[in-house]
Amino acid sequence: MERAEAGIGEHGFLSDCHTAAITAPDGAIVWMCAPAFDGPAFLTDLLDTGRGGAWTVEVEGARVEERAYVGDTLVLETVWRGGGTEVAVRDLMALRRYDGGTGLYREGFLLRIVECRAGRAFVRSRLAARPDYARSAPSWEPVEGGLREASGLMLSGDPAPVLTEEGDPEFRMELAAGESAFLALDHLNGERTVDRSGADTLTAETIAAWQEWSDRTDYDGLGAAQVRRSAIVLRGLLHEETGGLIAAPTASLPEWPGGPRNWDYRYVWYRDAALVVLAFLRLGHLAEARRHGQFVLSMCSSRSEWIPPVQTLGLEDPPSEEELDHLSGYAGSRPVRIGNDARGQRQLDVYGHVLDATLAYQQVTGDLDRAEFDQLVPLVEATVRLWREPDEGMWEVRGERRHWTSSKVYAWACLDRAVRLARALGVEDEVPLDRWRAERDAVRAQILELGYDPDTGSFRQTYGSANTDGSLLCIPLLGFLPGNDPRVVGTLERVEAELGVGGFLVRRYDPARTDDGLGTPEGAFLLCSFDMVSALVLAGRRDEARRRYDELCARSGPLGLYAEEMTEDGTMLGNFPQSFTHLALIEAALNLDDASEVEALHAWAEHRIDDE
Repeated sequence: MERAEAGIGEHGFLSDCHTAAITAPDGAIVWMCAPAFDGPAFLTDLLDTGRGGAWTVEVEGARVEERAYVGDTLVLETVWRGGGTEVAVRDLMALRRYDGGTGLYREGFLLRIVECRAGRAFVRSRLAARPDYARSAPSWEPVEGGLREASGLMLSGDPAPVLTEEGDPEFRMELAAGESAFLALDHLNGERTVDRSGADTLTAETIAAWQEWSDRTDYDGLGAAQVRRSAIVLRGLLHEETGGLIAAPTASLPEWPGGPRNWDYRYVWYRDAALVVLAFLRLGHLAEARRHGQFVLSMCSSRSEWIPPVQTLGLEDPPSEEELDHLSGYAGSRPVRIGNDARGQRQLDVYGHVLDATLAYQQVTGDLDRAEFDQLVPLVEATVRLWREPDEGMWEVRGERRHWTSSKVYAWACLDRAVRLARALGVEDEVPLDRWRAERDAVRAQILELGYDPDTGSFRQTYGSANTDGSLLCIPLLGFLPGNDPRVVGTLERVEAELGVGGFLVRRYDPARTDDGLGTPEGAFLLCSFDMVSALVLAGRRDEARRRYDELCARSGPLGLYAEEMTEDGTMLGNFPQSFTHLALIEAALNLDDASEVEALHAWAEHRIDDE
């Protein structure tokens, strides 16, 4: 059966907190890497429909009519109806609880549970695996209990799979109402099979594990449903063993249809650090916050100069970018890339994200030890040395380095948080606190002199430029200036006037005026769009902020998921689901719920110990 290409935001997301799968609206699984998030994909139909490899399901005479997650989980149920038949398929990546219920242990199986709920169903499911990003042909052989593929997959089920003439495994089922079947793929080591009892147990344990984790989410304020779903997505993107949070589980989904902005996001960026720690802490997930904080410290502990902005879950630089010429790309968007050359960039904002995250953790828990603080001192000293130098900025532009105003604001945040941490830990006399204060104040003075444009009454993208930039929304969110400061309000108004789209979206910058090395169009940036909501709250414009928040939430995918970017008509673009979009959604909801003049997550962290 020829498959149609689905919109990015229409897809579903499965995870076992080690790797992930992406499902299409027709029930096919169209993207999956093994054995880890950044491992080689063996299903890549997402990037080349019909040729990249997919695990399809067809129900004779029926079509998909419903899709929904089972409760607050990442177990996805898809329902086919037609001709008096109803069939439901539950897709899940098996896991179970451990460590008192806070940990999620992967079982290494992708399961598909097929149930006939009405009529009589004829179901066919084919696994067209295409190993190594469809660069290799599959090689299946029958073994006891199933079929094994040479790249490390094992397929089993009831009924048992058979090989077609094309060499792909296929399940053929005839089910009456009340009957069920199961399909199981071992993607961890390719040695294990599952029987019916095991499939039932794995399904029940997976649902229970996700639901119990979600039940610990401590928030029932404005946007609680969106916040809860976003928290589950973030947990699915948080690597269980290391605590690293990947930006997205996909590679090369375009930021504009047919364009070249196609990047690999299956890695960890520092830019998410503070929001990850703050969000997990605020929502009641202390173990996840601490695990991510420790990962961030591990990433930067051996660095004394420029820290690479992105690393793998194994604390290594990502591989160099590689173009996969044999894949046509989503919506014909080429080149298709894996690997990420941002690893060699200089991004000054990194230091602010790390120190902001660490201060928040200390404010809430009070258990940062001296050895961990000592790991941060080289970062602070590096900021002292480097903040006067140009960098590529948080958007990772591929043009020349320049003095980005938002980069300097994050340098200020690094030094500000370092001073506050030293005080909180009582080590003021053991670090060069006066020098840190002096450098912090020098950064601030320079930003106010060179980063602010009195002619427009707003902050500018880079020193000496006439451009505005969505990253400037960080100014009130980090507490650099109050949200109702006229210079902040002027910046918000200029960002909306020049980068706003449709009254609810915000582009990160104007590619035609920003030398980013590409210059091609892109969608509006959802991180900036939700950041505008938060910034408007801090500016005292809550009604406008609420309207924008509601418009953004009304345009989520059918399963409550967001990509990186969006067009005015609600079409999602970029890699999916995107962690920093969901983080910014949580921040916006909490700011709206609090509606005070300071950023809600930071204010909550700062006063947490006093409240207790």
